[in-house]
Amino acid sequence: MKVLIIDDDDDIRLIAGMSLGRVGGMEVIDAPGGAEGVRKAREEHPDVILLDMMMPLMDGSETLKALRSDPATATTPVIFLSCKAVGVEMDRMMGLGAAGVLLKPFDPRTLSDEVRALLKGPP
Repeated sequence: MKVLIIDDDDDIRLIAGMSLGRVGGMEVIDAPGGAEGVRKAREEHPDVILLDMMMPLMDGSETLKALRSDPATATTPVIFLSCKAVGVEMDRMMGLGAAGVLLKPFDPRTLSDEVRALLKGPP
């Protein structure tokens, strides 16, 4: 499984990348912002995108909108990464068309399992 991580935080990209790659056996690519993330998604065709909600210049909502408007990425599942995913905010993210929301800080030991579970959907 190929995963694209779009997050402006270098540490988050590093830890998530190591977790998904080493622990989860996934192929990982990353981008430090929305515009580069959209470009990499178009070029790399990831199976899933982990997308930070709060980024400068192009936030998660804008990035998701750009991904959905491009036929090459319109159906790629997107999982938001957020430290503010509670109540109304979580409903808003899911309403944008996310496959799920994962809270920061995440557990590097279980991140790959959580991503796989969200992609499978509810039992």
